[in-house]
Amino acid sequence: MTRGNQPNKRGDILTDVSGTSGSYTSSGNLLADYAGVLGVDRKALKNEKLYKLINDWMGTPYAYGGTTRRGVDCSGFAAMLMSEIYGKDLPRSSEEQAGMIKRKYERQLKEGDLVFFSFGGSRINHVGIYLHNSRFVHASTSKGVIISNLKDSWYYKSFKRAGEVR
Repeated sequence: MTRGNQPNKRGDILTDVSGTSGSYTSSGNLLADYAGVLGVDRKALKNEKLYKLINDWMGTPYAYGGTTRRGVDCSGFAAMLMSEIYGKDLPRSSEEQAGMIKRKYERQLKEGDLVFFSFGGSRINHVGIYLHNSRFVHASTSKGVIISNLKDSWYYKSFKRAGEVR
């Protein structure tokens, strides 16, 4: 089955994090698999519902304005996840979503916080959901729903702000 722009078996975790690029083959233990990708102890993952939702959407292709498993964009994915997991409503655009956060320093980020980027200008035009260990999940324009590393130069040079939804 092809999901996103990469071959992927249902349940595999797509990542472009250095050292784990490609897909991480599922062992069948959801939280242990995500702990491995995120580089944390299994006990650090408290919200199983969050990782089930991420897993269900993993590899969904990017589609500007999309909000379904046939195609989703970054702000649509963030809004859906925040609503379903945390019961918080967000505006539709990443720029408007950035105005809804209580800003935090990078070292203060916790699972479920939002991270914002500006690619090719000063306006915020991309959003992801922070997980652990500088990893975040987002709808990438080229790879669909995937886990990336905030510290990777491609993202870090465009990182603008982060925080908790008020």
